[in-house]
This record gives sequence, structure tokens and C-alpha cells, in this order.
Amino acid sequence: MEPDERPSPVDHEVRAYVCSLVSALGGTGTDEDGHYILGDDALACLKDLKRWLKLYDEKANRLDVARCLAEANLVEGDLLEILGAWPEEATYDKFKSKIAVACLELLVPLTWPIEKNEDQMTVNHHRHIPYIQLAQTSYKRAMLESQSKTILRTAVRIGLPSIAIPMSERTSRDEGIIRFILYLFRNIAMITAHGENKESPTSRSATIEAFHHQDVLALILTICSNMGEDFNNEDTVILELLFHLLKGISVEKVFMDKAELTKSGANELGALLAKEKNMHRGYLKHAPSRHNRFGTMIWVKRDQPGKVSTVSGQDSLKDSQHTLHKMDQSKKWNKPRRGKKDVERSNDRFDIPISLTNNANTQLRQFVEEFLDSSFNPLFNHVRRAIEREAERVLEVHKQQFFYLISWFLEAERVRRRKKEEALKESKDKKIAETFEADSFALIASVLTQETFVLLNRFMQNSLDLRDWQEVHAGTRCFSQILLVVQEMAESTLEEDQEIAENIQNRIFYEETTHDRIIAILRGYKDQGFGYLDSCTELSHVFLRMLERYSRENVDLQIRSKRRARKKKKAEAIKRGDVAPNDDDNEDAASEMEDVAEAEQTSRERKFDFNRFAAKFMTQSCVETFVKFTRFYNDLNTEQLKRAHRFFYRVAFKQELSVMLFRVDYFALFNRMIKGPEPLDRTSPIFAEWEELIRQLIKRMVKKLQERPQLAVEMLFSKIPSTVFYLEYGYEKQTKSSKPRPPAELMVRGGLTMDEQIGVAVAVLIQDDELREALGWIEKVLLNAANERQSWEAEAEARRVGNESNPENAGESSRALSIGEFAS
Repeated sequence: MEPDERPSPVDHEVRAYVCSLVSALGGTGTDEDGHYILGDDALACLKDLKRWLKLYDEKANRLDVARCLAEANLVEGDLLEILGAWPEEATYDKFKSKIAVACLELLVPLTWPIEKNEDQMTVNHHRHIPYIQLAQTSYKRAMLESQSKTILRTAVRIGLPSIAIPMSERTSRDEGIIRFILYLFRNIAMITAHGENKESPTSRSATIEAFHHQDVLALILTICSNMGEDFNNEDTVILELLFHLLKGISVEKVFMDKAELTKSGANELGALLAKEKNMHRGYLKHAPSRHNRFGTMIWVKRDQPGKVSTVSGQDSLKDSQHTLHKMDQSKKWNKPRRGKKDVERSNDRFDIPISLTNNANTQLRQFVEEFLDSSFNPLFNHVRRAIEREAERVLEVHKQQFFYLISWFLEAERVRRRKKEEALKESKDKKIAETFEADSFALIASVLTQETFVLLNRFMQNSLDLRDWQEVHAGTRCFSQILLVVQEMAESTLEEDQEIAENIQNRIFYEETTHDRIIAILRGYKDQGFGYLDSCTELSHVFLRMLERYSRENVDLQIRSKRRARKKKKAEAIKRGDVAPNDDDNEDAASEMEDVAEAEQTSRERKFDFNRFAAKFMTQSCVETFVKFTRFYNDLNTEQLKRAHRFFYRVAFKQELSVMLFRVDYFALFNRMIKGPEPLDRTSPIFAEWEELIRQLIKRMVKKLQERPQLAVEMLFSKIPSTVFYLEYGYEKQTKSSKPRPPAELMVRGGLTMDEQIGVAVAVLIQDDELREALGWIEKVLLNAANERQSWEAEAEARRVGNESNPENAGESSRALSIGEFAS
């Protein structure tokens, strides 16, 4: 091997076989004016390439064939040329139809996104995956940009004959063709390029525009609207396609027209410029001027003797506070390295915002409105049933996508209704506004059923137990949107919607486990990301506000609380070894042991107390979650700032626990929000409310410091409930020890003698672990008394016999006998 020659990443024999098949497939020629000409055995070549992909790459877990096909330019140079040259009048030509289906069967695996964990990666994968991912981006670009060849419309035409056949008459081949078409569209939607913007040829905007112009969106609407009637197994593929098409897109912007989008963009630009201006204003206070740009370096003595720190810059000479602040800015925190977490699939993330062009935005809005009107209920009802019966085609990721799409479309329906009402209010025709009747919520009724709530609660609880935060995020978004829709239903003018909203709220708020889950989600935030933080704080805010309103309207609200109990039966005695099971009862004993091992749930109803429930949110972990959310105050909108403001107001003034907010770092954050550096925009509508809240908190803190000097120390730490109570009331909380209840009287059925009744009572007492020691003590005392009595009787009998043999001691014997009789 020559020094400059590099080893080939693919085996030479594999490359030779694959390249020979690609060459025999066909090509362009000068005799045919540059048109693509199929080879004599084109269909056989396509089938052989499919076998190579399946037998070599998939079964051997290699990517050599895909790499060779990418280098040979099979997709852009052959497959797309063949599909583009298939005229519409030849749709039912059997040979050309077979060629098109064979091309489709190759396109699907070649565009399938590659995602592998680090544990599954081999040297071969590290060598090929970057190249194949770049090749897939070029495949997508070629399919979206070829407007003259309309590759996507050709793919739709491939499946039209199979779609036209009734579901009962379709063969497995027809079902496979339909799924291959949907998988191709799914793959195109999933493929993304790094660093793309909304004007890129492979962006989400380009995908939506191509799907719209080439009838892909129309095909999706057709399949979804007939889900369950003409289509059955395509629901999960459609779910994935919609998820990757809609994730990260702002619903508010989708329902904006061009004028509103332009205005929104101008407002965002103005907000960014104002934020930059505030940053410069804070910087210019201590920025160097043209006369003080001379080098300055000072030493700052530290607490440890003989050690100093260096600080540079003339602004550090102003005062000691600026010097220390300058020194803190120069510090660098070396974040400790933690163990690698499970790598999340990047394609399943839905909290990354995506912007669209005006044309794509308009086309997507039209699709979403038609989907809500005709396809929402059939699709989501069918998917829910598939998840409930755990169908084989349903994967774990489909549950997350299912609940995220529910939240997305419910928000879309809410925004659409609001836009419609705003348009009617601004309408100049008063007759139309007066005769307007509110639409029913029947278009989204399939996700407002008890079955959906049960599935959602189970999904959220399982995800929370497994600490799968991405799934918890999807569940919280879905639950928040359901609550907001129910709130709008309760405010509807239709009595039917009001009754439905009343029943839904009663079912949701009836279970105490739902209340505890909301609190656990809020308390459990650590470092799951801003999207999760926004979602969990929104759910807590909406749930608290709706529950407070509902509890006021329903004073006698009852909730079902569950407590854990364990059976104490014969199985416990068998486990302790006190009772030996018979050979015939081994199976029964084993089953009882299993029942004892599992804790059973006992339910009871009790009257709901909202103040008691709201007090559960007044913990340091919940407050810390909202403080972390508030630290992003410069990036929050008005609604998000209002959400944090309402929570702190509830803590300090409604629950009278302002001590929870008395921490140095909290007040440093509040001061920075108002005074700077980088304060809130004073023109914001929420600024005045925040300023007043912080002023009242500082006022209460000063007053509390005068009453409790110990607070000066406690402001440095988090506070446990006992500390909060002491700082609030000035004395420690007294815990009252409750007296144990007297045992219930034992009633024995009639027909038993006194000895038998005593035996029953003793048998019942023996089964109680707490009374076992007491019974042992009683048994010991009775045995001692019986032995002592027997000794007295023996002594009396001995004296009587002695007196009969010796008459001189008759007086003493009579006295001893009387004592013996008394003892007996």
C-alpha cells in the first residue's frame, strides 16, 4: 500500500457487487436527449439491492451497503429519476407500477433516520453514520426541490390503487404499500440538518410547503378521517408523521395572518432591542471612558493570612462592593462531571422552537383547521384504543407522541375559538355578532372521556415512577391543556358544555392521587430543562386556580383518599412460623403469602379542604422550583411572569407564609428584577405588580426581623416546617399525643359455654401481635398464683394430718385448718 493511499471504509468485494448492480439499473444517454433509460434487468437489480440492504446491513448490523449506495448516488441519480419519469397516464401500468414500488421499497430504508445509543455503536457505525446522515439530508433536499418531477405526488399515486380497495378486500401487499408510503413521508419529516433556518431547502417550512403542493397533507386528512373504517394499522405511523411535522411549532403563530406575523416579528425585535438597551445602560454605569482606559490591577486581601486575589480594571477602585463583584465575575465554576445519563432520542424532543415562513404558516393553519373539523376524533380515539389493548404496533414512544399531539391540537382549538370570537367582536356587521352562537366542543370530545383521563393518569404516574422526564413533560402539557379546555367549557353559553365541564371537573378533582401527583411533579424539578420547568409550573398554576374556584362553588366537595393497609391473617402466622401449614394447604398458604406481600389500597371519602391542599405547595422545594423559573425573567412573557407572581403572592399573603421567601438569594433575585443589573422592562404591564409585591415582602421582612432576630441567620438557609412555624409565631409547635382508642368489645355467638367463650376470646387475642406479650405476662402471673395456691393447700393438709396424730396441738391445728380453708 502506498503511503498516501487510505484504506477503504467498505470491503472491496461488497463495493464491487453493489456498484455493478447500480450500473446495471440504468442511466442517462445522449441518444435519448438525456432522459433516464432503464436497464434490461432493472426490476431484478432493484430487488437485489433490497436483499443486500436487508441481509448484509440489517442482519449483520452494518452500514456498508448504505454507504456504497450513497457514494454511488443511487437515490438522486437513479431512483428519483425513475419515479419522476413515471407519467400519470401510466399509473395502472403493471410493469412500471412494479418498478415504482421497488424504488419505494429502497427509498424507505435509505431515508430511515439512524439513532443508536453509545452502547450499541461499533467502529463501523462511527465510520459510516456521519456520511449517511449527510446523504439523507441531500435525499430530502432532492425530493423537496424537484417540483417538476413531483416525487412526493408520485409516491401518493403509488398507493392510490391500494387505498381505493376496501379494507376487507386488501391483501397484505396492499397494506404494505400504504405503510411504505406513510413511512417515507415520516422519514422526510424526521430528517433534519444541523444549523438550518426557516429558509433552508430542508427546513420544516420547505417540508410543509412540499407536502401541501404535492397532496401529502390531503392524503393524511383522508386516512385520518376514515381511521377505524377503511384504515386500521396505519394509526401509529400517522401519529409519528404528525408529531415530527408539528413539534416545536408555536400554535399562536400558526393562527396569525401575515399582518399579525409582521407585527409580532416587529414586537419581538423591539423587545430584543429594548433588552439590549437595558444591558448597555447597566454596562455604561461602570464602562471605561476615553480618559480612564489605563491598566489597573489591585490585590485584595483574603480572610486567610498571606493570601491575596488580583482584580484588574479601574471600575474595581470605586468601592469594596464593586471590587468583590469584579472578583466574583472572574471566578469560573468547574462543574463536576457526572455519570452519563441515558441518551434521549433527539428526534423525540418537542421543546425546541421552530419558526415558519408566511406561506408555510398559512398552509399549516388550513391543514390544522381541516384536521380538527374532520380527523381529530377518529384518529385519537383509534390510537387510544390501540394503546389500551397494548397492540404490537404500539411502541413506548407512541404514548409520549400521543399526549403531546393532544395538547398541541387542544391548544390549537382554543386559539382558533379565541380568534373567531375576536373577529366577531371587531366585525362591523352587528347582526352577525348578535346572532352568533358558540360552537360546541364536540370536535375534540374523544379526548375528554373518562378512558382518556385514566390512561393519562396511568401514563403520568408510571413515567414519574420511572423518572422519564420527557414523558412526564408530555403528560403535564396534555393535562394543562385539558384543564384549560374544561375551563372554557364551563364558561360557555351552551348548557350542555357546562354540564359536561361540571362532570369532568368532578371526576378530575375527586381523586386525591391526582392532587398528590401534581405536587410531586412540582417538587421533583431539578435540572430537566426550561421546557419541563415551564410545563410543570403552568400545570400547578392552572390546577390550583381551577380547584380553588370549583371548591368555592361546591362547598360540600368530597374527595377520595387512599391509604395503604396490609392483611394480617393466617399467612403472617405461617411466615413467622407460629403455625405450620398442612401439606394439603401449601398452595393456599403460598397464595396468601403473595397477597400479604402486596399492599392493598383502602379508599375512603372525606370533605375537601382547599387551604389544607394549598398548604402542601408551601414547601421549600415547590418555592425553589418557582424561583428557578423566575430566574429566567428576561426570557419570560407576560403570562409566565404573572404565573410566578401569583404563586409568590399566594405563599406570602394568602397562606401567610412569607417566611418561606425570606432568603438572601431570593431577595437578591427580586432586587435584580427591579433595580438591575438587567432589570425587567418598566413598560411591561406586569412590572408594577412585581414591584409592589417585592416592596411588601421587604416591608414584612424588616418587621419580622425586629420581632425575630433569629431570622437574620435563617435567611441564609432553607427552612423546614418547624423553623417556619417558630419564625411565624415565636414558639415551637406543640404536638399533642393522641390517646389510643379502647378496644372493641368481643361479641361471641350464643350456644357456647363460658369455657368455650373464653377460648374464643383467647384465640382472637393471640392473633394480635401487640397483645401477644401482654397475654404471655397474664399467663405467667396466673401460673405463679396457681402454684402458690397449691403450696398453701399442701401446707394446710400436712398440718391437719400432723394434728390428728398429735392431739396436744389441737388449738393450733384448728387455727391452721381455718387458714387452710380460707386459702382454699
